[in-house]
This record gives sequence, structure tokens and C-alpha cells, in this order.
Amino acid sequence: MVAASIVPRRVLGGPGHIPPSNQLNIAVIGTGGQGITNIKKFLEHSDVRITAIADPAEFWDNSDLYYRHNGGRRPAIQAIEEHHAKRGSEGHHGCKVYVDFRRMLEKSGRDIDAVVVAACNHIHAVATMAAIRAGKGVYCEKPLTYSIYEARTVAQAAREAKVATQLGNQGHSTDDIRRAVEWVRDGAIGKIREVHVWAGENRIPEFTERPKETPPVPKGLHWDLWLGPAPERPYHPAYAPLVWHYWWDFGGGKLGNFGCHTLDTAVWALDLKHPTLVEASSTPLNSETTPIASTCHYKFPALGSRPPLDLFWYDGGIRPPRPDCLEPGRDLPSRGGSLLVGDEGAILSGTWSASPRIIPEKKMREYELPEPTITRSRGHRRDWIDACKGGPPASSNFDYGARLTEIVLLGVVAIRTGTTLHWDGPNMRATNAPQLDPIIHGHFRKGWEI
Repeated sequence: MVAASIVPRRVLGGPGHIPPSNQLNIAVIGTGGQGITNIKKFLEHSDVRITAIADPAEFWDNSDLYYRHNGGRRPAIQAIEEHHAKRGSEGHHGCKVYVDFRRMLEKSGRDIDAVVVAACNHIHAVATMAAIRAGKGVYCEKPLTYSIYEARTVAQAAREAKVATQLGNQGHSTDDIRRAVEWVRDGAIGKIREVHVWAGENRIPEFTERPKETPPVPKGLHWDLWLGPAPERPYHPAYAPLVWHYWWDFGGGKLGNFGCHTLDTAVWALDLKHPTLVEASSTPLNSETTPIASTCHYKFPALGSRPPLDLFWYDGGIRPPRPDCLEPGRDLPSRGGSLLVGDEGAILSGTWSASPRIIPEKKMREYELPEPTITRSRGHRRDWIDACKGGPPASSNFDYGARLTEIVLLGVVAIRTGTTLHWDGPNMRATNAPQLDPIIHGHFRKGWEI
């Protein structure tokens, strides 16, 4: 279903012109705040064109959110047109506009080489699977999927299809995280037995149960498509454009939103795979919205020379205990970060694995930095573009991104249900709590199965 005009395609000329055969034609599914951020970032690359977009909303008012720009089909096309106007070209080169991403992939498939999925969490798996089945490379925002089953299924499908993939945890491609991983592997802080990861305060949901009011659906919003695989419910502004993160049917709260950023250093550096136990505590739970604050504890078994590991998550303003090796007058970042605690010190990083430092600072100053052993990135999006064009796999491809997502989502399940999980990772089940299988698997309305 085409929802807007199609502007004739024109070929850019002049300095910096990229021949059409070298262009990567990208479609974007989901043009909310992060979707338009991705459009702008991808268009910074001269060998990329946005040839199609799809979103059930014509316009989202994001004025009270952190993106500083509105979302929806209309603002997305405006962003594309403004980009090309600055480059001295008119129009948006045949960018087609759709309401339903499924129709987009059917109708515009030949004009699409790769797909960016920036829709809500509950849409990630169905959109990503549709793109993989169409043979397209996929860049999907974090977390990779809404459920653990979906993460595993999507990763397997991408592996079998041999398409280029990348999870949208942008900190994974920085030099910062590479340095921290190299320090761990170099033994800079000795054996690591504890990891503490935290995020800032949560946005408190206005509701703890579904609103009873049924206001009219805003003009230009196809609400049933926005729901996608999620259970049917009437439209209400309490769910969208961004508050959906804090409704269990659509998101996973603060851990679901930020876990793939802040757990990344530990998962990569320590090669974390399946935990054996996950337990959580929180402020009062309800069946609809995420709690105001929560903590989660994962137990990972020993692996090779690495001893057993305890990993702790904190949100809602809760922070970990102050480590003994942190100097007086120095505090842990309030907005979020990670702390890897070893026998001989600790490594402290901010959110997105930013600015890692060994603590105490005296140890950081005395440490002889090892030679780089991990290939440096050309940029998170650039690496995926190159992979789509036949280059090496991006470092947060779905083989890694799905594993990271599974760990995050296990904590979400524990927080949501208040249940301790004895986790059988290879068989994807909580051996002590078979009643959790529907949450581990996820729900799919008829017609939206993966």
C-alpha cells in the first residue's frame, strides 16, 4: 500500500558521484525518532540511498522526547528531501512511501538491497524475518527481538540466508569498547568474578492497567499495523510514540531498552553465553507495565580459564555498591555504566561502553597498554554497509547480537514475572518454571507469525 507520492529517480552527478552499481539501496522500517536518526546517519555515506520507507504513522509528535525531531512518514521524507537539497539534488530519488512494510518488500523488492529495522521492539522479529526471507541484509535496532525464541530464530535464519547483519548497539563499534576488551584479555585487572551494570532512572508509566478511555485514532495512523503481532487493544496515547517501552506487550522496560548497550563490554570481553540462573527483584509488579525500579542477578558458569561469574543489573536510580578500589571523592556515573571487578582492580565504563578506565586511577596510569588485537571499526553503520557489499561481517552481527539480546531478555522475563529462572540455554527453557514458556516464546496474532 503506497501512502504518498513517488518522486522520479534522478542520478547524482559531479564530484563525489557514486555510480549506481556501487550504491547500496536501503529501505527503512519504522520512522519514529530512532528511524529518522538512522536515515540521517546512513545518508551521510555517499554510497547509500534510501529507496523506500514504511511506517504505520504519518506523524508522531516527539516534542517531549529526547530525539529533538518528530517521527513518522512525513518527517522522514522531509529529512530525506532536506539531505538531497543540501547536496544540490532535487527530490528524494524515487523513495517510495508505504504504510505496511510487508507491501513494501513485495512491491519494491528490486529497488532494495538492505533493510534497516527501527520499529518498536514487538515488530523487530517479524520485520527482520520478512527482510531476511526476501534476501536482504538487515540492520536492526536493539534489542534484536521482543522474545528469546525470536532472537534465536532470527539469528538462525540470517545464518542460513547468509545475509549481512548488524545489531543497533552503536557502542560496540567504538575504539572504547575494543580497548576495554583488550585490557580484560591482557589480564589488566586479573580474574573477573563480578560485573555490575546499571542505567539511570526509569520513565514512570502513567498507568498500571490499561486505560479505559478509547480516544479516536490520530489521522494518518494505522493502529492495527502498529500493533502488528501484539495482542489487540484500542488505541491510546499512553502506548505511543515512545512510552511503549514500559508496557510489557511492546517492550522490556529499562533493561530491554538499554541492556544491549551497557552489558556489551562484559558479554564481549568475557564471552558470556547461557547463564544457569537468573533472579530479580523490583518495586511492585503489575501485569501491564514495567516496575519503577528493578535489579537482576545472573549466574554464569566457568568457561575455560574464566571463573564463575555473577552479573548484576540495576535500574530506576539504583546503583551498585561502591567498589573498594574507587578513590574517595569519585563516584559511579549516575546515568549508567558498567563495572567489571577483578582480583586486581576494576574497569569502569559509561553507557554505550564509553570512556573505559581502570580503577584505581593510579593503576590506570601505571598500566602498560597492550598492542591492539581487535580490528578497529570504520563506524557501526559503515561496517554493515561494507558487509552488505561483500566485505567482512560487522562485529555485532546477529550471531553475536542475538546472544547478547537473549541474555538481556532473560533478565526481562525474571523481572516481569518475579520468578527465578533455572535456565537450560541449549533447550531454551526454564527447567523450574514451564509456565514461563509463553513469555519466552512470545505472542503472535494470526497473520503475524514468524
